[in-house]
Amino acid sequence: MERFEKLINLIGEDRFEKLQKSNVIVFGVGGVGGYVVEGLARCGVGHITVVDFDIVDISNINRQIIALDSTIGKYKVDVIKNRVKDINPNCEVKTICKKIDKENIYDLDLSAFDFVVDAIDTVTSKIAIIKQAREKNVDVISCMGTGNKLDVTKLQITEIEKTSMCPLSRVMRKLLKEEKIEKVKVLFSTEKPQAKVIEHRPQSAIFVPATGGLMIADYVVMKLMEKK
Repeated sequence: MERFEKLINLIGEDRFEKLQKSNVIVFGVGGVGGYVVEGLARCGVGHITVVDFDIVDISNINRQIIALDSTIGKYKVDVIKNRVKDINPNCEVKTICKKIDKENIYDLDLSAFDFVVDAIDTVTSKIAIIKQAREKNVDVISCMGTGNKLDVTKLQITEIEKTSMCPLSRVMRKLLKEEKIEKVKVLFSTEKPQAKVIEHRPQSAIFVPATGGLMIADYVVMKLMEKK
């Protein structure tokens, strides 16, 4: 396939075929999740499901890959689907325009997927996604906070028990421990927050969420290529 020639030369046809056959679900396609999907699509992942309830807002333009003047007011799942199909028309893209919570997460059968990516903000929903993924024995990675950060070199992927500095990680550690769920892979930053939370919302620049999203995509792609 000509559009993926350089990737195939890098990883080999066998591993590229694994990516084509892989099925990944991404919860949240904003600052981090949009770049996760971008990375998966450009690596030839053949089946991608995106879950998000929100629409593109003008305030998203500073950091979200799907946010443009032309996409303001459109549902994020629709915008990202069109983008993926423009990258790889052969990719099967499914959209779920829904706000996920601990009740409706079980409307989805996560066992249908090879990998689950959590890139949403709501703590209870993050726990619910991780919990079902573990119940279904599906690999999962969860994104911690990327707001109020500027230094991409402070990002890392590790197990939740090894996180520090990040306020969201601290909450997630406690709740996952209560659920007796261990060793969940997460992306987090050790950087001290650069700004105060304003109106209960963190501030942002493109660098950290974009880099974090591509780091998650890289992690997922590497793991998919290792699968038998």
